[in-house]
Amino acid sequence: MKIIALVDGSVYAQSVCELAGWAGARLCAGVELLHVLGRREGGAQDLSGSIRLGARTALLEELAELDALRAKLVMHRGRAILEDAKAILAKAGVADAATRLRHGDLLEEIGAGPDLIVVGKRGEAADFAKGHLGSNLERIVRGIKVPVLVAARAFAPVTKVLLAFDGGQSSQRAVEHIAQSPLYKDIAVTVVSVGEGSAMKAGLADAQARLAAAGGKAEVRQVAGQPETALAKLVEDEGFQLLVMGAYGHSRIRSLIIGSTTTEMIRSCKVPVMLVR
Repeated sequence: MKIIALVDGSVYAQSVCELAGWAGARLCAGVELLHVLGRREGGAQDLSGSIRLGARTALLEELAELDALRAKLVMHRGRAILEDAKAILAKAGVADAATRLRHGDLLEEIGAGPDLIVVGKRGEAADFAKGHLGSNLERIVRGIKVPVLVAARAFAPVTKVLLAFDGGQSSQRAVEHIAQSPLYKDIAVTVVSVGEGSAMKAGLADAQARLAAAGGKAEVRQVAGQPETALAKLVEDEGFQLLVMGAYGHSRIRSLIIGSTTTEMIRSCKVPVMLVR
């Protein structure tokens, strides 16, 4: 198995590495640290177009030198980010993590090889004041078919998992994900739906039976309220360290954006969120 951890200069980078280290140890998987520079960020820019007639040749040369220096510094910074990330992974028990520095399109550089993507909730460019999620997170969840593990600001070892269940296909796949993955072995799982109803109760019973058939034990529960607030409160009040959920609710149009409930859960929860397509 292979895990790709996406690292940048944001405050989430350390948590991404620690979370990737935890997942790598439990899955016996290799971890690759990937830092992708944007095409503009990684390459030189031609600034000569802003020079008007009569400019001195020396000024053009100076601009070219500054541009080349900037590109060189960006590459040095990228390598330093990867070196720091590798050191964090080493402390987490992953001594032979691979590193890759690229410039270009993020999804193209990720490719089709990984079994799990670990990414921070927000990147360097996200608007923290408005609580915006990183734009790359949206692209990754829409464009990558494997599970995406979204890191919170801080990491804690996972002993309790909350699985959000709404009966839709995406949440059914989340149940299968937990049943089949050694990531959750010997970890307490609670399957929760928000809202009442016999159909949902039957769905929870099926989920519990599926997890039991895979050798796990799961508690099931129905709670009242709105999913965005009820689940976040449950995570906070009962000390869950990981939330697992489908990337899309069953009533959402998959081709547009991540389901609004999912987006709000990522934004409001202070623990990592595993998104299953």
